[in-house]
Amino acid sequence: MCDEDGKPVRGSLTDCGALVTKTVTLDEREGNPSPRLVRTPSGWLNSMGLRNPGAEAVLRYQAPNWASWLCPVVVSIAAHHPASWTTLASRFDGLENVAAIEANLSCPNVAGGLDASIHPKVTHETVKAVRRGTSLPVIAKLSPNVTDIRPIALAAEDAGAHALSMINTVRGLVIDTESGRPYLGAGTGGLSGPAIRPIALRFVYEVADVVSIPVIGMGGVESADDALQFLMAGASAVQVGTARFNDPNVIQDIASGLRRYLSITGFGSISDVVGLARADESPAEVDLDHVAV
Repeated sequence: MCDEDGKPVRGSLTDCGALVTKTVTLDEREGNPSPRLVRTPSGWLNSMGLRNPGAEAVLRYQAPNWASWLCPVVVSIAAHHPASWTTLASRFDGLENVAAIEANLSCPNVAGGLDASIHPKVTHETVKAVRRGTSLPVIAKLSPNVTDIRPIALAAEDAGAHALSMINTVRGLVIDTESGRPYLGAGTGGLSGPAIRPIALRFVYEVADVVSIPVIGMGGVESADDALQFLMAGASAVQVGTARFNDPNVIQDIASGLRRYLSITGFGSISDVVGLARADESPAEVDLDHVAV
């Protein structure tokens, strides 16, 4: 596992397939007014507003370090217009140790809205724009804040996305009862953590049934059991985010639990678990209390 400086957190770096950067935009963004983060039952509500120094600063001060990192880098990007998506993607094309571009089509915390994955047509146009700017694999990160995500996922696939990340945060609200006002400076925010796991699993389960490209599941992954649920729902990989607030070593622990699961069940590799929730045969019973580390 790598930290944000590319240094080992603990254990083998092979436990971490890649590190996804904070989302980068063409120009610097100050982000939303504070407070930007509040804890909720089983999760966090955040309204960062894509705060970042802008693409040129990232390329000048951060990207040179990526080449020496021991884990590949996936650069997350966001823009509002097709031409900007193309330009931004091109900025990170060909950089050493950058393995893919993740197009953040769905941040719920941006003034004016960033809703490129709300409509299939806009999703298709946006993914096409990103593809025009890069030769790297493109991962489309989709929003849960829709009625039916399947047409949107199919549109991203048709436009050339190599994989889908699912899901982004779920829009929510916390009220400060002392002031009678929303707690976050921007009002609403994006809910992450275990509270959204069942929602994320449902989306992954539905989308994996209609697309042929890999799905990367995320949303409240804190243990090997959580990761297994996403894999069995049809995800080929999982991302971990909020859980690292509480435990910087959580990814190593999840990987250790998954290895133990394979050892107990006799599966040859984790890919044998993908989609099991729809398979005719169930795996052998496993005491998951002894799997999660």
